[in-house]
Amino acid sequence: MRAAATLTSMAFTAAEGSQHLLDTVAETIGELEYALACLSEAYEVLDEYSGDRLEQELFRPVQLALGRAKRTHAEFSARRGLTSAAVDARPPGAPSAGAKALVERAVDAVAAAERGLATLQDSMLPVEVGDPQLRAGLAAVRELIGGLRAQARELVRTLGR
Repeated sequence: MRAAATLTSMAFTAAEGSQHLLDTVAETIGELEYALACLSEAYEVLDEYSGDRLEQELFRPVQLALGRAKRTHAEFSARRGLTSAAVDARPPGAPSAGAKALVERAVDAVAAAERGLATLQDSMLPVEVGDPQLRAGLAAVRELIGGLRAQARELVRTLGR
């Protein structure tokens, strides 16, 4: 995530800090949208039982996290009077890659989103900007996607059995 990676200990003005936060959340949204696209493609190539598991264990938490991230982004943007550039959507890839590869791409995207949010939270910028609703939203997104890697590993391990 570009915005999170460029975060340094340099002093930010309130406006710069707010814009950086907004842009990082936008990148998180892009990663979560990509993860959902990959999971949707994986669902299409799975049998009904495995598809239902994927939907319940992976798709739903990512979908909820995406919704929370979008709401957090929109509300913070409105409170600060800022806008953020949209992140270009990435195609998930061909379903012929197989469900396992698609789930792994989704997990990698979720991990990138979580790393970006963790870096942002560790920077203390959300505290310095002074927005409790933003901090709560970021924490909620991380909580929703926190256990996804283990859930995906278990699902992939049992595919085809």
